[in-house]
Amino acid sequence: MALLSTATTISSLSHPSLSSQIPNPSKPLPLLLSPFLSSPNLRSQFLRYPLSLRLARSSLSDPSPNPRISDEWGEPSEPEPEPESPPDPPKNEDEWGGGGDTEEEKDDYSAIGNGSPASAAATDRPEVPTEDGFANKRAELKRCLVDTFYGTKFGFSAGPEVRAEVSELVSQLEAVNPTPAPTEAPGVLDGNWILLYTAFSELLPLLAAGTSPFLEVKEIRQTIDTNDLTVVNSTTLSSPFATLSFSASATFEVRSPTRIQVAFKEGTFQPPEIKSTIDLPENVNVFGQQINLSAVQQSLGPLQDAVGSISRVISGQPPLKVPIPGERTSSWLLTTYLDDDFRISRGDGGLFVLAKEGSPLLDQ
Repeated sequence: MALLSTATTISSLSHPSLSSQIPNPSKPLPLLLSPFLSSPNLRSQFLRYPLSLRLARSSLSDPSPNPRISDEWGEPSEPEPEPESPPDPPKNEDEWGGGGDTEEEKDDYSAIGNGSPASAAATDRPEVPTEDGFANKRAELKRCLVDTFYGTKFGFSAGPEVRAEVSELVSQLEAVNPTPAPTEAPGVLDGNWILLYTAFSELLPLLAAGTSPFLEVKEIRQTIDTNDLTVVNSTTLSSPFATLSFSASATFEVRSPTRIQVAFKEGTFQPPEIKSTIDLPENVNVFGQQINLSAVQQSLGPLQDAVGSISRVISGQPPLKVPIPGERTSSWLLTTYLDDDFRISRGDGGLFVLAKEGSPLLDQ
């Protein structure tokens, strides 16, 4: 009977409709059941019931609007917060990334066929110059180079700054050389090449003589013939009385696509071309002093007829040829830049910049 009374009491506590009949809801459950649990037999029977049933009284007596949740050991625990829902996907975008693209955005996609946008590295990649772009760059560099050493008398009077700038421009032209194998391009290499600039030390005495008032280095040229494997270097000097020409002929062997080995054979002196009139400069600089030669020019008038007669006699003489002896008869020539009208060569430590006869660069 006592066990039935205990079960009835517990059932009434667990039923919601009977919770209002509890005389003192705030009174702890152990105190209400103390008469029944004092007996060992009753206490063992009571403890056989689930923990949730034994604590029903506590949950019913909690007036809090947010009841505390107990775990399986009867310890209170806080409710777990609900996870935040992910944000809504952007509008007008599908899984392929093409839903809301503007026309400008669509143009940014790469043409590789997968519809993915081009990477920044691909869009920032520098454009490869076309052949026309290289040609324009070469033409600009050639004009800059010719303008740099203009008025330096083949480079003889060029200062350190000019020589440094010439060296830099030459290096840039060599980097865009359109003819990597000059010896295999006879149609481009053959012809008459006019010297524009040089840093060859063995030509310095000749160039120094050309700075005198009565002598001028009019032209230095090189003629290449790949059929006969010959090279002819010729120089023309001009004075108020005559024009002098001499040359050195050589044969060469091809040693590489860019290099030839040259062997000089003989020198040739052409008969001087006596001028029919004597043209003296109006003024000459002698040790820093300007001297007027107008009076000297007038005094040479009676000599014009005699000079004409001498010119006709000398012009009929054959050229004088002499062998070139010594160890300096052998040399080499390396062509580092070559196009239709411009050439850069190096030989025995010297630099040579030349333009082909008829090139518009000779008119600058």
